[in-house]
Amino acid sequence: MGAYILRRLLLIVPTLFGIMVINFALTQFVPGGPIEQVLARLEGQGDVFQTVAGGGDAGTTSTPTMQADERYVGSRGLPPEFIAQLEKQFGFDKPPLERFLDMMWNYMRFDFGESYFRSISVVDLVLEKMPVSITLGLWSTLIAYLVSIPLGIRKAVRDGTSFDTWTSGAIIVAYAIPGFLFAILLLVLFAGGSYWQWFPLRGLTSDNWESLSLWGKIVDYFWHITLPVVASTISAFATLTLLTKNSFLEEIRKQYVMTARAKGLTEGRVLYGHVFRNAMLIVIASFPSVFVSVFFGGSLIIETIFSLDGLGRLGFEAAVARDYPVIFGTLFVFGLLGLLMGILSDLMYVWIDPRIDFGTRG
Repeated sequence: MGAYILRRLLLIVPTLFGIMVINFALTQFVPGGPIEQVLARLEGQGDVFQTVAGGGDAGTTSTPTMQADERYVGSRGLPPEFIAQLEKQFGFDKPPLERFLDMMWNYMRFDFGESYFRSISVVDLVLEKMPVSITLGLWSTLIAYLVSIPLGIRKAVRDGTSFDTWTSGAIIVAYAIPGFLFAILLLVLFAGGSYWQWFPLRGLTSDNWESLSLWGKIVDYFWHITLPVVASTISAFATLTLLTKNSFLEEIRKQYVMTARAKGLTEGRVLYGHVFRNAMLIVIASFPSVFVSVFFGGSLIIETIFSLDGLGRLGFEAAVARDYPVIFGTLFVFGLLGLLMGILSDLMYVWIDPRIDFGTRG
């Protein structure tokens, strides 16, 4: 097992390097880079994605001798020295390969630089947005597991009954409803849209958060997160519930279960003493990867609807503004954590079922 873990750890390096290479290469072909963004703001021009007006046809290409003030939209009234200074400040005076290698060297030392447009380090910016993502990711994952696993077990035990039929219909309907549509429905019904104003419309805490008692802060926190968490969790029940049900059905039909029942063991002892560990292998061992996908994926639409400033909105705004330090810094960190969570999932497989030995695989 130790050799297997070592191989997986060594594979992280080329995998993460490949992820960064592909994304860095793609950004070289996307119009409207950081310098164009700055120049468009200085010149008051809203569209930084226009082609450079060269006075020719649409198919005319720029010559290698193009001056610095002709390469960017909105730079007509600015001196070439200012453009060159911007390029140097953002590091665009270097060739792409050198910029990429410098970036990777800094990232290997966990130096992620500073945002181009926010005057704050990437690490501080991510930490600032982290509470929202922790809230949505943690509670959504926990609620999905706490509801789906008991429901899936009950559906397996009562397979083919009316309970199994109508619960399957309910969770499939919930899965089919788009998350943003359900979030809007919750706002209309329970956040003062047209009916009841039981929950707040925005934010994680109230304006008087600091003056509240400890119990008051706990109540205020859960009061604010109820609707966003429900909206982000509703579609997660279907897959996890059906996976739990099918896993239990497969195990219940095996010979060792019939043997346990023949010995006179109670149904609860059979299910939770014998079947549970084998049936829950896939479900529980996948918890780290599921949590990471929910946590770091960030729900842009949910955060926007409920006015939450989390990693989802941060990633979207960084992509629109071409804030490369934020884009690549978060990509590196979250990619690294995702790969490490894959190894942790394998370790959980072995912990749950010691008979599994990844080290013996060819």
